Amino acid sequence: MKQFILIATILLTSLSLNAQNKVYKGNSTSYFDILYTVKGDKIYKGSSTSYSDCKYTVDRNMIYQGNSTSYSDCLYTIDEDKIYKGNSTSYSDCLYTVSNGKIYKGNSTSFSDCILTINDKKVYHGNSTSYSDCLATVENGMDNALIAILFGPY
Repeated sequence: MKQFILIATILLTSLSLNAQNKVYKGNSTSYFDILYTVKGDKIYKGSSTSYSDCKYTVDRNMIYQGNSTSYSDCLYTIDEDKIYKGNSTSYSDCLYTVSNGKIYKGNSTSFSDCILTINDKKVYHGNSTSYSDCLATVENGMDNALIAILFGPY
């Protein structure tokens, strides 16, 4: 059931963003600070929505490189609250755990393994919500798993 909800959230987020969703650097919402543009099932680098600027394609619970949905181009698999490397869902391939607005490294939910905090359309470094630790501002809501993929250290 959790997996269905996560997949539905990703799809609804993707489908509802046909008007484009912007992700900005730090606390900014300036056009010049756009890091990513999300439109439909595509995530583009910067403010572009050009085919050549497509960084990721979201298809169900898989995140693919560029415009591809080929099995060999799968970079991440989302399964419930875990994000795995490639097509795997093996414990050893777990990159991130998403829990209560926090992104943790690997299979952990320990305070010391918190790498990102998401709070009120802001993405913060580590366990902080300090203005100075703000990495990005998301124009509209975005699934935390996608935020982990965009800003995580992998």
